Amino acid sequence: MEGQWYDAEAGPLVRPYAMTGGRTKPGPHGVRFDLIALVVVDPDGGEGAVGAAGSPLGPEHRALLGLCRSETQSVAELAAEADLPVGVVRVLLGDLLEAGHVKVSRPVPPAQLPDERILREVIEGLRAL
Repeated sequence: MEGQWYDAEAGPLVRPYAMTGGRTKPGPHGVRFDLIALVVVDPDGGEGAVGAAGSPLGPEHRALLGLCRSETQSVAELAAEADLPVGVVRVLLGDLLEAGHVKVSRPVPPAQLPDERILREVIEGLRAL
């Protein structure tokens, strides 16, 4: 029976639903974690190693926080660095966001960036000064 939960090369096996408590979607706060959403540790948020419900953070939560402490990371980068499925990372980030440990922002969509023609005109105008 013990051999079922341990792989000699991979180490202990933990199913993704065990890490997320059976949840498949982030909490009720309505934030959508796109693959390119940027995650950073909130210096003003959270109470150390305590989650939103007052329960201690799991090792996966702490690993994600550790990865975000050094620099802003995208959801895809966090999943790759933590070696976790993206769906699991989204649920765990939802917990961290709800507890106030992280902030999430989305990059500016290309449709909202200024037109290149306008930027060139501004540069030419500045050069003319």
